[in-house]
Amino acid sequence: MKWRKWNNIIHRDLGYLCVGLTIVYAVSGIAVNHVQDWNPNYIVENKKTQIEPISENKPVTIATVAEILNKLGEKRPYKSHFRPDPETLQIFVEGSTISVNLTTGEVSQESVRNRPVLREMNFLHLNHPKKLWTYFSDLYAVSLALLAITGVFVIRGRKGIKGRGKWWVAAGVVLPVLFLWLYF
Repeated sequence: MKWRKWNNIIHRDLGYLCVGLTIVYAVSGIAVNHVQDWNPNYIVENKKTQIEPISENKPVTIATVAEILNKLGEKRPYKSHFRPDPETLQIFVEGSTISVNLTTGEVSQESVRNRPVLREMNFLHLNHPKKLWTYFSDLYAVSLALLAITGVFVIRGRKGIKGRGKWWVAAGVVLPVLFLWLYF
């Protein structure tokens, strides 16, 4: 069998094998690239509410905290609370932090939930599992390199590497070098 036929078989089969991983890495890569604009792992919701002021001089008890949580309609399990300063009460419930200004009654609530699917993709992309996943992702990187190399030789003639293909390959090399020159 000719080398070009083997080249095309390897390129095709390796391409099919890499489709799922490529989508995971592509979606996660876009999400992680824009981490300054949003949190790719968690959905963070901030909510402001108003309740009646509570006397600063009155000691804050579990009953006071339960009353505040009841006024807010908060049903999640209570974890703890503390007063960082005389005017503020911080209440922690499962997946949320509630900050109450005791003087004004102003309530600020921050809730955090996992971003489904994307969090798991980022977990793999950023190699948080370590161990066996490191070797698997290395194998994937080698597979991508093989896909690139075999892809260069799939088409013959003026549309292949000897024709316009060489210009696309050159552009693929020049672009990262250009960005390195600009930013490094």
